[in-house]
This record gives sequence, structure tokens and C-alpha cells, in this order.
Amino acid sequence: MEFGVGTIVEGKVTGITKFGAFVSLPEGKSGLVHISEIAYSYVNDVKDHLKEGQEVKVKVIGIDENGRINLSIKKAMDPPPRPAGQSRPGSRPGGFNGGFRGKPAPAEPTTFEDRLKQFMASSDSKLSELRQAERRSSRRGGRK
Repeated sequence: MEFGVGTIVEGKVTGITKFGAFVSLPEGKSGLVHISEIAYSYVNDVKDHLKEGQEVKVKVIGIDENGRINLSIKKAMDPPPRPAGQSRPGSRPGGFNGGFRGKPAPAEPTTFEDRLKQFMASSDSKLSELRQAERRSSRRGGRK
């Protein structure tokens, strides 16, 4: 069996380190599951998620020039469903999505033109505030 990127195989955890776990694969090969590839949730300690001798399903996510195999447990399984109320990855809790000075966040732009208009308006506003701040500091004897 050839191990190519994207291949999903069964393996056995043979060693655990603070940065991940080594997994024995078929045909006497082995690979590393980095701590960031163990679970979809935050992993503080690998030992909380894996035990030596445990059978795991892993996906080959990379093979470097030295033949080392990089593995992922989380990519070998379906992602968990998103919690209700979370609009998109990276959105902040409490509904704050970058609104400026307590103003509600504008509606999500859908087209490139809408995004460009929103960017230009935001940019103009920030430049105006910077210029006003410069004028205030120069009046007070700030930089010249």
C-alpha cells in the first residue's frame, strides 16, 4: 500500500510527546500527528485525548523530502456541527464582528463592489481621524 497525501488509514499510537503522537502505520511505517491535528477543539495535553496502544484513524496530510509522514486525526473524521448562533468561523462571541466604537456591525457585503465601498468608507473614516489627531497634537506642541 502506497501512502499518498489524502490517504486515510488505521494506525496505532506508539508514543506520546508534548507536541503530538507517533502512530505506527501498515507496512512498518510510522508518522506524527501534531498536537494541532488531534482534535477540532483546543488540545492542551495530548494525553487527555490519546493513549499509547490506542487504534486511531488518520489521514496523511504531508510527506516531507526526508520521507517523514505528517498525519491528522481530525481531518480523518467529519467536523463537528457549528453551535447555533455562530455565523461563521472567526466570528467573535457576543455578536461583535468589528463594529467601530459601539456601532453595530454593518451587514455583510455580498459583492466585490460592496466590499470595496465598505473598505473605502472605513479607510476614509480612519484617515480623517488620524489627521484630526495629528492636528490636535501639533497644536499642543507635539511633533513638528
